[in-house]
Amino acid sequence: MQMIWESIMHVYAVLAVIPIIPFLLIYFGYAALSGNRKKAFRTAMDVTTALLIGCVSVLFNNVFNSTFGFYGILLVLLLGGGLIGNVQYRTRGSIDVPRIMRAIWRLGFFLMGLFYVVLMCIGIGKSFFNV
Repeated sequence: MQMIWESIMHVYAVLAVIPIIPFLLIYFGYAALSGNRKKAFRTAMDVTTALLIGCVSVLFNNVFNSTFGFYGILLVLLLGGGLIGNVQYRTRGSIDVPRIMRAIWRLGFFLMGLFYVVLMCIGIGKSFFNV
């Protein structure tokens, strides 16, 4: 059982290090199977977001020597969901939870992508200059 868990962790680590590779694999594979490029792009975003969250949390922890990375990302996503839920309640009078979760997850893709690039550059610069 431990060997299976370690194998899953290694596959996740390899895919999370360079998230553009799984994004492209999912996008082109799903687009070839379904013929729907828009749905393929959304599916690739959704899967890559999970990889980016793990990678950005590890990068944050390494760059800032902390253990708050994952919890900080979770906090930002929860606060974003609360803010979008508040706006939705004020405009419509009701809350559509699946729609809020989908919006936060997709906004998280762009936010995590930006943080990935920034933290990767900082991490490379830090290791290059031995800071």
